[in-house]
Amino acid sequence: MTKKMPPAVRDHALQIAHHEMAHYVMARALGFATGGVTLTVTMDLRHQGGASITLARSISSIDAMKEYLQARMMVLLAGAMGQTLSSTHSPRKLVDKPKATTILKGGLGAEQDYAKVRELQQLLRNIAYPDTNPASSDRITAELKEITDRVWLRTQEVVEALADTINELALALVDGMVMVEQWGRAGDTYEVVLTGGMLERLGPVQAIPELKV
Repeated sequence: MTKKMPPAVRDHALQIAHHEMAHYVMARALGFATGGVTLTVTMDLRHQGGASITLARSISSIDAMKEYLQARMMVLLAGAMGQTLSSTHSPRKLVDKPKATTILKGGLGAEQDYAKVRELQQLLRNIAYPDTNPASSDRITAELKEITDRVWLRTQEVVEALADTINELALALVDGMVMVEQWGRAGDTYEVVLTGGMLERLGPVQAIPELKV
């Protein structure tokens, strides 16, 4: 069915597939349990996607809490970065940083990821710098920037290192899309569901390395 998709619809589907698979790949690499990935795209380019990630994790120390918060921020940021990756074959796939920032701050859904990141970075700063005077706005701003820059750069590094995996899984997701049957009218929506079990059997998923923040 995918071959019959109009080029504009397929291109849009690939972008969103990269977004969702970047969330998924980053989560697995950082030790989160994962489920399925879904994607729906309409002929007029509306979309809905999701990657199931289990956030429950044992946290027994402050250091473990800091690591968890950084890992969660990386998973959230990875989607926008993955969305900017080219689906064409090239020696090295790079994140388009300005485009990723625009996606995060835009109005197409990824801004929810950005809102979560902003709250998590505040929590991480509170833990990492407990002695900072709450009234020291300049220092707090500098501390937040240090955290944001560090997490952003690490996320970019991992997304680029695993770009081929993200791309391969995104293509598999889009290639599995089928037209939804519509009663009494022409179908206008393509969708796909790759369950956790289906993904677990894929070679690229099995090859995702275990990484640290």
